[in-house]
Amino acid sequence: MSIDDLRAQYEAYPYPARNPADEKKRLITGSPSHLDEVNHFVFGGRLDHSKPLNVLVAGGGTGDGTIMIAQQMADAGNPGRVTYIDLSESSRAIAEARAKARGLTNIDFRRGSLLELDGLGPFDYIDCCGVLHHLDDPPAGLRSLAGALKPGGGIGMMVYAPLGRTGVYPMQAALRAIAHDLPPAEKVALAKRLIGQLPRSNWLLNNPFIGDHKQADADLFDLLLHSCDRPYTIPELAELVGGAELAIAALIEPARYEPSVWIKDPRVLKRLEGLSWLERAAWAEQVTGSMTKHIAYLVRPQDVETAIARPDGPDVVPVLRDLDGPAIARGLPPGGALEADLMGAVIPLPLPRLAGPILARVDGKASLGDIHRAVAEKAGDLSWDAFMVQFGQLFAALNGVGKMYLRRS
Repeated sequence: MSIDDLRAQYEAYPYPARNPADEKKRLITGSPSHLDEVNHFVFGGRLDHSKPLNVLVAGGGTGDGTIMIAQQMADAGNPGRVTYIDLSESSRAIAEARAKARGLTNIDFRRGSLLELDGLGPFDYIDCCGVLHHLDDPPAGLRSLAGALKPGGGIGMMVYAPLGRTGVYPMQAALRAIAHDLPPAEKVALAKRLIGQLPRSNWLLNNPFIGDHKQADADLFDLLLHSCDRPYTIPELAELVGGAELAIAALIEPARYEPSVWIKDPRVLKRLEGLSWLERAAWAEQVTGSMTKHIAYLVRPQDVETAIARPDGPDVVPVLRDLDGPAIARGLPPGGALEADLMGAVIPLPLPRLAGPILARVDGKASLGDIHRAVAEKAGDLSWDAFMVQFGQLFAALNGVGKMYLRRS
């Protein structure tokens, strides 16, 4: 697929479909590139918001990632800037209107290709969400991004995964055979007619993890009419990343890729002993069959050991995402559990006895040392080591489903 063809598609159908007026109602957040998540999985929790964080959003589309991280940087008082780059004028116009609606002034909008980054950067952090799998040469695209990355920086990326998209690729092929010579609007109309006539045996109809074709026309086009769409398994993703002299620091959310979340038989799990974490992740992908995409944070190989924040001292500050710690604590009995939705499956999150008292004090400001002292006052004789056992269990549960991160005070 040529650059001109790619540009023409997104001029006709900017993706994802967004209305700038909706910025008054809500901030769309997600992964990759949620600022607390980036800090945790790329910078080891060490981001100092008094120093500028320079960000590139490569293939910014209608602006979800750009608006999210720019707003979060502004809220944190970070003086850095976000550079948005995309081929489509229509997509950029929507992204610019969304930024204007929010009063964001920390974004530089550019038209261009992520394959041509000369003169831009280097950047501390690069977002490339849902782009590489649409390129004729994804390895060249990732090498270009790696070349624009500062030492110690990282990349947040998303690529499609094949098993959870069962049914998508046969439908793409079927539509390509009958609609390849039609203009975009007629392609969409023909696709809708075909979907309305599909037999019940069709894999797309039987895939509960795919519903984009039921949304806006832009979503349908991107799912079924895109002429360049290459998914990646975990081993294929690792090969792509290694070819750019990068390494996978984390997969999001971590619990998705942990076999013991899905399989409870100890005799089966024992057979996985000795596998690397990426090999275990690949096994989980094969077993679940429901992963439609892979979200990964990439760093240079020498930075892998320090990229992810660890609960390793009293100065570490736990941060909740989309959770109200005190509210949860009020309704959580000792030894209670929470539930989380992972890829359509509700999984229990077993919590330690002191989960409630700890969560009641997690406000994004209190350090583990502060929380330990406060909990110990209520719980009596609670040593630091005993507290850390309790916190470690809580952190493993919530971090695994993307609800708790760490930063350095």
